Amino acid sequence: MVRGLAAILLAIALSGCAENSGAYALKYAVAAGRRSATGSEQVLYSFTGGSDGGNAATGLVLDGSGNLYGTTVTGGTSQCGTVFELTPQASPPWPETVLHNFGCYADGKNPHGGVTFDLHGNLDGTTVSGGSGGSCSSDGCGIVFQLTPNTENVLHDFTGGADGFGPGGGVVFDPAGNVYGMTPDGGAHSEGTIYDLWRAGRQWHEKVIHAFTGGTDGGVGSLGPLLRDAAGNLYGVAEIGGALGAGTVFKLRATSKKRWKLTTLYAFKGQPDGNSPYGGLVAGSNGDLYGTTYYGGAEGLGSVFKLARGTRGRYRERVLYSFRGGNDGSSPTATLVFRNGELYGTTSAGGGSCGCGTVFVVDARSGNETALHAFGSGTDGAYSYYGLTLDASGNLYGATVAGGSFGQGTVYEFTP
Repeated sequence: MVRGLAAILLAIALSGCAENSGAYALKYAVAAGRRSATGSEQVLYSFTGGSDGGNAATGLVLDGSGNLYGTTVTGGTSQCGTVFELTPQASPPWPETVLHNFGCYADGKNPHGGVTFDLHGNLDGTTVSGGSGGSCSSDGCGIVFQLTPNTENVLHDFTGGADGFGPGGGVVFDPAGNVYGMTPDGGAHSEGTIYDLWRAGRQWHEKVIHAFTGGTDGGVGSLGPLLRDAAGNLYGVAEIGGALGAGTVFKLRATSKKRWKLTTLYAFKGQPDGNSPYGGLVAGSNGDLYGTTYYGGAEGLGSVFKLARGTRGRYRERVLYSFRGGNDGSSPTATLVFRNGELYGTTSAGGGSCGCGTVFVVDARSGNETALHAFGSGTDGAYSYYGLTLDASGNLYGATVAGGSFGQGTVYEFTP
């Protein structure tokens, strides 16, 4: 059974958590907007839960023309999820095109986290179940897929054994085209894995470059993607484990072509420190690392943290902001966006009267937080788990798993 936050999000998606989930008659939604003193939000598309997809637990990626790409956990022709594209136009709703319908079995089921452009312009991602590698809860163990303009290719079928299973996040690439990601389950110690996929001829191969033990190295690979630096090192977070069981920040360095070494950069201590990081990491220009935790902070409702890089590869941690659970939000699961010395993100709860989450910004130096938008007002969407994507003009884009005109989630734009 899939563990970690991916399991929670999958359960929410499959439960049809929002009302009006059966309203499939309209393909496009009525745009909704909500303004605040610090910016504006508008819905670009509302999913119906039908052939267009539903429950958009996804990060988004932009191409050079401003088209947005992502995944839905459910919906599509088989109700097992989609890969979609939104085409920009002067006013919402933006036209949606379904690029792939998952068939529930060999080609994967229930994609989370979105897609990433590879070196050839293909879209690569993961599904938490489906595939033909093994039986995990009688539902398949998940796949890594590649979507070309003509077809979907399965790069790896997880078996549920040493290679891991249930991936619920995005993937990253190195200049040679190798693919890296994490699983929350499986591995040699049943605590999740970090994996590498490479191509030899026409065949793709998988290698586990770290199997989490649940001890000081951490356990349960996060939903956020790995962060790769110019030297080829990989950085990420583990949801549990570490010296105090509250999760870790780690660095993975290749010591040879076949071996990698994991170093725990920081072990969270729990309240009032952070606890349970679910999103990925973002780096400042000086190499400092920033992220979020779901629990912990002064109120136990989550935090934004900074790891300042010091001498000899050592890092010093600071909680920049502790969420209070009011208008500021709580329980962030998102990977942050760094822009002009400020960190933009989303929370999965708190905010307005429905507790449907917020868009926020934190000053990376002072730690001052401003809640920019509270979800749950009308048809603006609810529960934005995977954070924001920044375009060249400074606009931010995200997705929600619920809310919208049909209760099946939205894609939205936020202008600071």
